[in-house]
Amino acid sequence: MQKFLNSCIAGIALLGLSFSAACSASDLEQVMKERGLSEKDVLAAAKTYQPSGRKDEFIVFSSGGQSGQILVYGVPSMRIYKYIGVFTPEPWQGYGYDDESKAVLKQGAIRGKEITWGDTHHPNFTEKNGEYVGDYLFINDKANPRIAVVNLHDFETTQIVVNPIMKSEHGGSFITPNSEYVIEASQYAAPLDNNYHSIDDYEAVYRGAITFWKFDYPKGKIDEKASFSLELPPYWQDLSDAGKGESFGWAFTNSINTEMYTGGIEKGLPPFEAGASRNDTDFMHVYNWQILEKLAKDKKNYMEINGHRVITIKAAVDAGALFLIPESKSPHGIDVTPDGRYIIIGGKLDTHASVYDFRKIKELIDKKDFAGTDPYGIPILDMKKALHGQVELGLGPLHNSFDSKDGIVYTSLYVDSQIIKWDYKNLKVLDKVNVHYNIGHLDTMEGKSSKPVGKYAIALDKLSIDRFNPVGPLHPQNHQLIDISGAKMDLIYDMPIPLGEPHDVVSIAASKLSPALTYNMGTNSRTGKPSPYVTLAGQERIERNGKNVTVFATMIRSHINPEHIEVNKGDNVTIHLTNLERAQDETHGFGIDLYNIHASLEPGKTASVNFVADMEGIFPYYCTEFCSALHLEMMGYLLVKDPNKKYESAKGNKLKALSPEALKAEYDKVIATNKATDAVIQEVVAYLKEKHFEKYPKVKEQVEDALDQYSKIAEVKKKADEAYKKGDVNGAILWEYQVWQYMVKTADVGLRAKNNLAKAIATPMSAGAAKGEEAYLKGGCNGCHVIGQVSSGPDLTGVLLRHENGEKWVADFIKDPAKFYENDYVKAMINYFNLRMPNQHMSDEEIKHIIEYLKWIDENAGL
Repeated sequence: MQKFLNSCIAGIALLGLSFSAACSASDLEQVMKERGLSEKDVLAAAKTYQPSGRKDEFIVFSSGGQSGQILVYGVPSMRIYKYIGVFTPEPWQGYGYDDESKAVLKQGAIRGKEITWGDTHHPNFTEKNGEYVGDYLFINDKANPRIAVVNLHDFETTQIVVNPIMKSEHGGSFITPNSEYVIEASQYAAPLDNNYHSIDDYEAVYRGAITFWKFDYPKGKIDEKASFSLELPPYWQDLSDAGKGESFGWAFTNSINTEMYTGGIEKGLPPFEAGASRNDTDFMHVYNWQILEKLAKDKKNYMEINGHRVITIKAAVDAGALFLIPESKSPHGIDVTPDGRYIIIGGKLDTHASVYDFRKIKELIDKKDFAGTDPYGIPILDMKKALHGQVELGLGPLHNSFDSKDGIVYTSLYVDSQIIKWDYKNLKVLDKVNVHYNIGHLDTMEGKSSKPVGKYAIALDKLSIDRFNPVGPLHPQNHQLIDISGAKMDLIYDMPIPLGEPHDVVSIAASKLSPALTYNMGTNSRTGKPSPYVTLAGQERIERNGKNVTVFATMIRSHINPEHIEVNKGDNVTIHLTNLERAQDETHGFGIDLYNIHASLEPGKTASVNFVADMEGIFPYYCTEFCSALHLEMMGYLLVKDPNKKYESAKGNKLKALSPEALKAEYDKVIATNKATDAVIQEVVAYLKEKHFEKYPKVKEQVEDALDQYSKIAEVKKKADEAYKKGDVNGAILWEYQVWQYMVKTADVGLRAKNNLAKAIATPMSAGAAKGEEAYLKGGCNGCHVIGQVSSGPDLTGVLLRHENGEKWVADFIKDPAKFYENDYVKAMINYFNLRMPNQHMSDEEIKHIIEYLKWIDENAGL
């Protein structure tokens, strides 16, 4: 055990984590014993643990299944960061509640019908040369054939397109290597028009299809008019993948139910599961989208259905753009290798994975070496001639994801609940790991791009059964993290997913994402353009036009302007809100009690809400995001009166006001407070200017935010002085308190800027001093000591100079404080602060580094 603990501690150190004597081997051993943890458990924890403030290496985007949303989490920590509202409302972000996001959701209406749920399935990134680019994300809705575009500059859904011909789909959204098209394949065959057709006409009228959504990269939008589809036989098309490298320009889609069975269990016929899996093989569709996009420009090659171009099977076949290859029955995954040469398919009802060689496929096509045609005249290539080979993996092979190592792929086995690591070039199984349970999709980091990273794999398990605390008959699903960096796969984390059925994920290096931290002032986040309703400070107003009331409002720490909105019952009310904050993470929410109104306004964002004031009464509105110390005071009243009623005033019941003497005393007090607060601000400003804050972008950003708050003081101070001159002392006090609020907000940001500037211009830390700061913080020293000022304990600036042989004295004191409790100096400190320095059990090495850190503090004390 001790040998393991020593190696574990060493391993933790290698991961960049401090392991002080306060967490000694004996302590760890005790924790392991109490919690029943094995050595493997502790090592797995060390591999996934992220200390506070440390960021993940990869970001994962997961479908949210029946929630219609997307989940975002980090790897290796598996911490959930965000839900992105896509096809369904999401209140925290105001998605589906403000007018701007309602307009996006409205795009997803089908034949005039509002759709209030979605089944998100396959997320995918924009690509350049087959590599992931973190600009945009696409995801499909299996339930209602739609594709959504998420702008990763702010992680918001900006577009939803409805497929004009499909009635269901599963095979979206898959991206061509330079983001030319988003590929969407139908699932269950149906007529492409919107009319009734008897099921008896299945083979004649029902059809499958593949839609090629043209993506306009500069605009970040799908161009619906430039998009087109390919008619396919009424097989049930499934997943797709676009060729890359030597297979660029081609794409591949598998299928099930090539039997074209139509079911009828209610008529006494065998169910679909029997008739749709009768054949030994189904068909992989092989098609050339570069040829198809040319065909779509000539009317003789396509039908126009519901205003959308659909290239006919015949036109595609005649142009040499569509072929079929037999594949194992009931396949459920198709993946092109990073170099584009091989296509890997697993059959749910087969134990083998099939590896097709594109070179062989292309040679067969070029030679027109066909084994025959299907009933619709599509050429069929010989399966054996197209195969590179097959490998027996186990029961229920489904999906594949690739490693950075050449030829290595990972495949999920649904029935066996395993992931198999194998060599698709040499057709050899290398390793397997059990997962819990019934895995569907899997992902390795950037594993389906042309440059997979590998390193970790994620198993998306359909069942969790006994893995977590019971929460009722509806169990969470289980995303499991697997370390694949070594020769053997190692399962290191279980993560319950409590939102829909998270069907598939894609991962990307965090370094490839660069989302904005704030918006340009007045931005409509759904268009990325300036909102016509942006309202700046001083422009707040209420406009009335008959029964239409339009409010132009602003939000900033810590008030909403206006604070009273009075309307008549029956009025149509629109409120345009702008968040005037410029500092990141200063989001404001806006909610009106009882009216089902909510909006989320990130810094710089403008959003609108609209409603009919159909209830009489008083309705508080407030900031729903805890944004500052005076968050609860950030509110106002919506007052809805019935114009047909007469209301009596209750002014006579007002409470007695303060005496003039009491008011004057309160006024003098707030004036003195403001003067003292302003003195602090001026000291900070002088320091910032002296040290040339403008040279440091992050500090400059904070200073600008502080000065913005400070700039509002003059106008408010003027109102306070005018009220005082008029004898309205109570009003003057209220305005002076508002002056103080602006000063507090200025000082808060200014002091943060000062601290950041001091650190930026300080002497660079040595490696030892940096380790000392880390030990100082992790040891909890900052709980009592604040560098540069007296707090719950003495300021440590100059502590090494306070004692003879100061370095040794401080080191001995840290090592064993109790030995010094009777020392006259220490006794005086204990009596003054009413605290004793506890033993933090620092190691000699950590104490040595802390001394180096204290030297660095003294060296930069002037800052």
